[in-house]
Amino acid sequence: VLRRSIDFSAMTVQPGETDLAPFSFSTPSLPESVAVCHLTYTNQRTHELIRANLSRSPLFSGDITGVGPRYCPSIEDKVVRFADKTRHPVFVEPTGLGTDEMYLQGLSSSLPEDVQLALVHTIAGLEHAEFTRPAYAIEYDCADPLGFLATLEHKQVHGLYGAGQFIGTSGYEEAAALGLVAGVNAARAALGLESVTIDRSQGYIGVLIDDLVTKGTNEPYRMMTSRSEYRLLLRQDNADERLCPVGLRMGLVSPERVAEVERKYAAVAAEIARLERTTVHVSRETNELLEAAGTTPLSAGTHVADLLRRPQLSYAATAQLDPDRPALPWQIAEQVELRIKYDGYIRRAESDVEAFRRQENRLLPEDIDYMSLPGLRTEARQKLSAIRPLSVGQAGRISGVNPADIAALLIWLEK
Repeated sequence: VLRRSIDFSAMTVQPGETDLAPFSFSTPSLPESVAVCHLTYTNQRTHELIRANLSRSPLFSGDITGVGPRYCPSIEDKVVRFADKTRHPVFVEPTGLGTDEMYLQGLSSSLPEDVQLALVHTIAGLEHAEFTRPAYAIEYDCADPLGFLATLEHKQVHGLYGAGQFIGTSGYEEAAALGLVAGVNAARAALGLESVTIDRSQGYIGVLIDDLVTKGTNEPYRMMTSRSEYRLLLRQDNADERLCPVGLRMGLVSPERVAEVERKYAAVAAEIARLERTTVHVSRETNELLEAAGTTPLSAGTHVADLLRRPQLSYAATAQLDPDRPALPWQIAEQVELRIKYDGYIRRAESDVEAFRRQENRLLPEDIDYMSLPGLRTEARQKLSAIRPLSVGQAGRISGVNPADIAALLIWLEK
């Protein structure tokens, strides 16, 4: 809708975040948050209008039969499914800093344009809203993701690479991530180069691809952090450390960039080592600072790193107890704090990754006849024959293949 047709005084201002982190590690300074959203709500009049016109919605009339994205329901779907709710939030979002167009987040719809216009006009602040573009519905269709390799090449159609909705996902980031890997591998195949993959322990891209090609999906797949067993390691703040080496192998990251990342994490390691050996002695001033921060005073000397492990203290807060501290960029200081505070959990997760890698490195021959392999249950034979996993690790993640089947597979491999 047009910005000038909206009464923002009837809405609640939703300012952007002030504690910003840039999207790219190459951004030299933090951006300023200037975009402002507004919040309003649907009401009983809106819901009555929607219910009266459900027969005109292809989502409810039967014209659309496909399963829609679980996390992006239409407004008519929300009104029907959550009939007890008297209102639903609508976020009025600018589509850019230099445009007069505003997006109504929360009003996805398949209703005809005249009904959409009428229901929007029942909402506070949008009584005189002018449309620039109405909402529209789509129906998903896709290829079976189980038919693709982890390189995103189709198993039967050589040279066909899949990404996005075509292999069963929903969402901008999912499509971009899959398109990146499919595009890289298609290009490398055309150049006669070896394909590259990202595994579950390296990034969410790896989790996304592995879930699709190993487990399949019966609805549009969204990437959630909870889908990763290694999510403590797959943080946005260490993506450069995890994925720049992969980018170098893909030909997308320069050796100079990788060297820069290595210098960054060498500085992180050096500062952690310094904090582990720097002692804070007992004094009245020290204990007053600790008590003011809400933590226990010292009865004996301790290292700065041990103080930093206390939940009440941050890296910045311990600076007063550490007069020789070097001036470090915020990105390095953040890494130092995270790695010290979560050290035990991180080491446990890294141990899990080592076990995962051992299973991933046990490759399976491509010509295994699973139907004649002894000790497997019928379901496991069928699933393994259909998916044809590349490793023991991938075989263990197939739905319907249990630990006893993997044990039988390992015995066969040893023989």
